[in-house]
Amino acid sequence: MPQPGNAHGIVLFAHGSRDAGWRAPIEAVAERIRRLAPGTPVACAYLEFTLPDLATAVHQVLATGADTVTIWPMFLGLGRHARDDLPRLVDALRAQHPQARFCLQAAIAEHPEVLQAMAQAMLQDPSS
Repeated sequence: MPQPGNAHGIVLFAHGSRDAGWRAPIEAVAERIRRLAPGTPVACAYLEFTLPDLATAVHQVLATGADTVTIWPMFLGLGRHARDDLPRLVDALRAQHPQARFCLQAAIAEHPEVLQAMAQAMLQDPSS
């Protein structure tokens, strides 16, 4: 049974692929979030080729009692999907769920800590 509001949920939004193994890194991030913040509702959503879609994932998070949903685009940059498609989808969600607050973040690779982590990973000794 959902708890009363005031909860924050997270949706990781990625492109999707016909290759079923493609989603593994996105799901791995979701699992790390679950371990770091038990009780925080988190779901993965995909634009195409992979389920669930964004509306379904948001519904899952809201069904837990969350009243705020932060959507993280799991993209390396601000391409057409993150710049054009995703804001339209979020606007539709806001209209469909006026009781909820939606926070749309920038593409994950634009986050300074993610950029730092990627740079550090690339500087590691490849032979180790």
